[in-house]
Amino acid sequence: MSEKKTLATVWLDGCSGCHMSLLDMDERLIELSQQFDLVCSPLVDQKIFPPHVDITLIEGAIGNEEDLEKIHLIRERTRILVSLGDCAVTGNVSALRNPFGADAVLRRVYGEPAGTLAQVPKIGLPRLLNRVRPLHDYVHVDLFVPGCPPSADSIYMVLSELLAGRMPDLSGVARFG
Repeated sequence: MSEKKTLATVWLDGCSGCHMSLLDMDERLIELSQQFDLVCSPLVDQKIFPPHVDITLIEGAIGNEEDLEKIHLIRERTRILVSLGDCAVTGNVSALRNPFGADAVLRRVYGEPAGTLAQVPKIGLPRLLNRVRPLHDYVHVDLFVPGCPPSADSIYMVLSELLAGRMPDLSGVARFG
C-alpha cells in the first residue's frame, strides 16, 4: 500500500460553508481519511502550517494582510493547491465590500453603531486590504472548485481523484453559486 498523502484545509476570508460541506461527506470522509493525514485545518488543533503538504483546500478570499502572508506560505509549502468555493475562486460575497473600500467599511461597522464611542480596533485585527481578491490573483492555483458552497459530492469527487493521483475533471460536477 502506498504512503498516505498529507491534506490541509484553510479558512481565509469566507463563511466556513465549504468546511461544512466537507463535513457533510459524513461516512465518506471516514472512508477517505484512510488515504490521508490531516496535518492542518480549522478542524484540528494545528496552529502552524507544516512544510511539504500534498494537497491544500483553501476556502475564502484574500481580504487582509494576514490572509496574504498565509497564502504565500501555503503555496510555498503545498504541492497541489485547491481554490475551494466561490470566495476562493472569484472573491464572491467577501468581495462585496470592494466598491466601498476598507476604510469606509470599518467606519460603517465600528463607527456608526457605536455613536460617540466609535473606535476602529487597532490591536488584534490584521489590516484589511483595500480590495478583496481571489487566491489566483496572488498565487498559482492548481484546481478551481466553484460553488457556494461546493456540494459534499463535488468535494468527495475532488478528494477521491486527487488522493488517487489524478487531476479531477469538474465539468458537469461543480458549478458557481
